[in-house]
Amino acid sequence: MNMNKHKLLSFSDEKGEIVLSKRKFLKNIVYGSLLAIGGSTVAEARIGHFPSHKTLSFEHIHTGDRLRLTYFEQGRYLRDALAEINYLLRDFRTGSVHPIDTDLLDQLYDLKLLLGIRRPFHIVSGYRSPSTNAKLRRASRGVSKHSLHMQGRAIDIRVERMDVRLIRNAAIHMARGGVGYYPGSDFVHLDTGRFRTW
Repeated sequence: MNMNKHKLLSFSDEKGEIVLSKRKFLKNIVYGSLLAIGGSTVAEARIGHFPSHKTLSFEHIHTGDRLRLTYFEQGRYLRDALAEINYLLRDFRTGSVHPIDTDLLDQLYDLKLLLGIRRPFHIVSGYRSPSTNAKLRRASRGVSKHSLHMQGRAIDIRVERMDVRLIRNAAIHMARGGVGYYPGSDFVHLDTGRFRTW
């Protein structure tokens, strides 16, 4: 494996010296290997880099809605852009709209950078109203009673022509929030809860 393609995550202490725990170092080697096995060149992670703007592209598989917009610019989230994202990620079964956690959007943005994604994220599920979640839970044991989808803190995604294993591996590499892998349904779940995988 060419380690130059996989920059290890690190942070600086008060003196500006690079600090990386042994556990974090080993974990990043493992996840870097998983990404390499996935067969894609991983874009350099820009740790500590604060972009002047952040742009995302979405396509909802159930509604056909498409959106490409900048949601963060010059140090602030753009209210109108967030409203458009909230609408696109609405509960398509009931039409209910709910604010989407900006941390979740930033997670998607960082995933896009990490994988060098140029295509839109295909949305399988965004916000879910409590009634929709209850209905889905009755139909499937895989739906949590306290799903973060009901708080606008979870999303189920895929990317056209990209193996969902690669998306899962990259999300695990980021170690932020929950990462659920559903190869049978061809999607990955991301949320802004504590870091965990299933």
